[in-house]
Amino acid sequence: MVISIHQPDYIPWLGFYYKMAHCDKFVYLDDAQFSNTAAHNFNVIKVSQGELRLKIPVDYKMGDKINNVRTKDELGWKKKHLKTIEYNYSKAPFFKKIFPELSDIYNDEYKNIADFNIRLNAYICDGFGIAPEIYRSSDLNINSAREERVLDICSALGGDEYLSGNGARAYQVEEHFTDRNIKLTYLDYKPIVYEQLWGDFLPCMSVLDYLFNKGFDWNYVEDCVKQLNTQE
Repeated sequence: MVISIHQPDYIPWLGFYYKMAHCDKFVYLDDAQFSNTAAHNFNVIKVSQGELRLKIPVDYKMGDKINNVRTKDELGWKKKHLKTIEYNYSKAPFFKKIFPELSDIYNDEYKNIADFNIRLNAYICDGFGIAPEIYRSSDLNINSAREERVLDICSALGGDEYLSGNGARAYQVEEHFTDRNIKLTYLDYKPIVYEQLWGDFLPCMSVLDYLFNKGFDWNYVEDCVKQLNTQE
């Protein structure tokens, strides 16, 4: 049973969904501390001048958990983000199919940014055909921290393998996992190339860039990553 964990980010890159596609159970770490330097409320799309950051204004104070952070909808950010997306992707092949569905999700009401991000990701996963069992850490009543919390979540969900992002290599200790009978593996995702608007290819854009240009073609992602890994 493969477990993976990630904070609920805003329109994340394809690697986020690749992680979801390669686990059996996926946990949104929605009660982690909110950070305005992480991708909890921003990401980048491709525009004619290069890349552009879309950032959600939020109401928070230091130490707030992601699922307690309110988006400042009164500032009209949803309309602004949708207009920016429309302006830059209206000529993309799959814009007319995806944009109306995306707009409906944006224009709904949410208690906090975690709820919004998770709802948006659910729509994208459904389109891709990615369907792990979904959990929220806030529902698991596990109060340990950092690596110990990861281990406790895996144990609570019956996991015998933890699929980790590569950024955690700096602080995770493999022996700590093997001591708990959990195999530690790292994501083998590599940024892929696909057709984009606006000139030269830019890697690591928000998933929206892929959706509007390639639709919900998840097989293309898997095939490209497999090819990149066999070239090593």
